Amino acid sequence: MYKLIDGKAIAAEMRDEIKNAVTQFRARHGKDIGLAVVLVGENPASQVYVRNKIKACKEVGIKSFSYYLPANVTQAQLDGLISELAADNAVHGILVQLPLPDHLDADRVLSLIPVSKDVDGFSAENIGKLCLNEHCLVACTPNGVMKMLEKENIDVRGKKAVVIGRSDIVGKPMAMLLLNADATVTVCHSKTRDLKAHCLDADIIVAAVGRPKFITADMVGEGAIVIDVGINRDENGKLCGDVDFENVKEKCSYITPVPGGVGPMTITMLLFNTVTAAERSAD
Repeated sequence: MYKLIDGKAIAAEMRDEIKNAVTQFRARHGKDIGLAVVLVGENPASQVYVRNKIKACKEVGIKSFSYYLPANVTQAQLDGLISELAADNAVHGILVQLPLPDHLDADRVLSLIPVSKDVDGFSAENIGKLCLNEHCLVACTPNGVMKMLEKENIDVRGKKAVVIGRSDIVGKPMAMLLLNADATVTVCHSKTRDLKAHCLDADIIVAAVGRPKFITADMVGEGAIVIDVGINRDENGKLCGDVDFENVKEKCSYITPVPGGVGPMTITMLLFNTVTAAERSAD
């Protein structure tokens, strides 16, 4: 019998803890924790994400500064804004919503965010520190997965973990986090031969490929722990993950649903990183 990992419930519990940390920070330092969110253009999905982030900040008492820039903003104008936010002591975290319009250099923009304010955990220095297993701000989604495993008392030490997907945002940091926690990690991707064999041998599968219901029941071994990072639409336009949930769940010991699994953890970890950044700057 499988157990559902309820990301919504874990996120709610963590947000209570974050809210207390924000209150304590204000009492100790006499100031708010601030997160600056920058959105360029009118990508509907990005607008939804930004709204949710601002709402989450309000919920836990973090002050959010929102900057909405037109799609035709110049590189110099955007660079100037990021540099201003980098120097602003009221801002502890800076988030630039990706993707940016094609004429803007996203790598350049992200490089202007100080490592100490990189609450997305995307900077080369934070990724490097993660590889060295040093304290750093970690990418929100993979860090959220680790928190879920921790809250469920799942010890990954010695377990065979397969991460499907090698993106800089999820796949690579996910693999490093699992490796740092003493799992034996295999990263699979579009060029991997015999993906099914790798998956069948895994104690933990983390699916982050962005393909609806890609992981099927015949790819999952009995008692596996399956973490679904994907957010897709199926043939009926219904929200679904990278895992064929209905058919896979009966083979699992633990599984995350979509929606209600990893999704709620991502924004929660952004709040967690912002509080961490504020506390480090105060120290």
